[in-house]
Amino acid sequence: MYIRILIISLFTISLAGCNHRNDDVQEHDEVKFQYTAYNNDYELFAEADPFVVGEDAYILSHFTQLSDFKAIDTGRITVSLTIDGKETSHTLEIPIRKGIYNFKIRPEASGKGVLKYVIIHKTGSSELVIPNISVYSSHEEAHEAAENSLVSGINTTAFTKEQSWKVNFSTEKPAIGPFGQVIKTTAIIQGAPDDEIIVTGKISGTVTLSGVNLQEGLKVTKGQPLFKISGNESAENNFSVRYSEARNNYEKALADYERAKELAEDRIVSEKELLNFRNQFENAKIKFDNLNENFNASGQDLVSHSNGFIKQIFVKNGSYVEAGQPVLVISKNMTLILTADVPQKYASVLESIRSANIRTSNDSRMFTLEQLNGKVISYGKSTNTNNYLIPVTIQIENKNNFIPGSLVEIYLKTITNIQAVTIPNSSLLEEQGINFVYVQVTPELFEKREVLVGMTDGIRSEILRGISPDERIVATGAILIKLAQSSGTLDAHSGHIH
Repeated sequence: MYIRILIISLFTISLAGCNHRNDDVQEHDEVKFQYTAYNNDYELFAEADPFVVGEDAYILSHFTQLSDFKAIDTGRITVSLTIDGKETSHTLEIPIRKGIYNFKIRPEASGKGVLKYVIIHKTGSSELVIPNISVYSSHEEAHEAAENSLVSGINTTAFTKEQSWKVNFSTEKPAIGPFGQVIKTTAIIQGAPDDEIIVTGKISGTVTLSGVNLQEGLKVTKGQPLFKISGNESAENNFSVRYSEARNNYEKALADYERAKELAEDRIVSEKELLNFRNQFENAKIKFDNLNENFNASGQDLVSHSNGFIKQIFVKNGSYVEAGQPVLVISKNMTLILTADVPQKYASVLESIRSANIRTSNDSRMFTLEQLNGKVISYGKSTNTNNYLIPVTIQIENKNNFIPGSLVEIYLKTITNIQAVTIPNSSLLEEQGINFVYVQVTPELFEKREVLVGMTDGIRSEILRGISPDERIVATGAILIKLAQSSGTLDAHSGHIH
């Protein structure tokens, strides 16, 4: 089942400085009209001959998938021009080149009409509509309209669709939404308290490695043997003696109880005596089972109680430990705590911190708190003599192999109702301390525009002046347009079909 979507986002008409044609296309005029339209799925950029009644007009149409800003590879596309109820259409099954279709339309009446594209693609059906299309009664009238619709090329750079399809490139409109105060600082990564397990010895004795070269950072699995504690070295508190004694007491109590049950059947042993034998047996069994479950005749075998890695080892092979003494720490490395220190001047806004963006130090990747299923746990209510900064504590899931003990760059974001215009940081370029962006005039022509930048959260920046929310800017690949502008060698229509 196909879903029909119709959203008109942008409509521009301009005069191109060159003629697009192929071997099968007759050149009608020296001018071209350019049309741009968007819906939820596609970008359309078309260059067309002037629409004149009774004459063929060729429409060279470029289709870009907004999901990745790459060209449509296949698809059945129909274009129709409707004026006063009269419709003319043309359907193409395949593109003449990847992403490019060349349609032919012969208008039957002059006036204002609607140009509509219907795209049947493997992902579904979609529509693109361009309103207020003019059909002229003569070429002279078309020329006059074209001269009045000229787009200035001052401070602009051409970057063709064929060029943008080959690189990492995208455009988008500035976002309007809440953008509160941002506090940029650093945070130290630590394991969450409930994410770490301290393994302790339950008996006193000598530590022996369990045949594994245990080192801090070693990955371990649940049930994996780690250490053995032997309690046979002490003459006064020899664990082997205690274990043997408990086993002998258990076996004797069991035998006495079994014999008492037989004698009770012949009424040689009273019920009271039988109950006494049973109590002695159960007490002896509890003591032996407790030792037997956690220990053996030679001592205690320490195993890992969960998957994780060894964070810290407190003993060495051959060390003597007391019962209850910590031996090592195992970290699951699944939940982490980030502690950021904030200057006191931000004390009044700490209560309104609701989110954060985090940049790793090893690969400079940026993550939102939501991507890491994180949350703000608390913020300090006071300072101490050793540190006059206020701590802010955040919990995250370790989804990117964060390293406990390392530092990350963090942007603490406060909640607000103040609306702001923001753009991706990847849109911003800088020259001699001045920030600028590339604003789309058409999908193949971009204007260099100076902007005044406010705060940034590491991912998006607030724009105080320079662009409006209804303009479209280069979000990814701005540096490529700058290089094209600097070289001055890029043909404005390189890759097109002429």
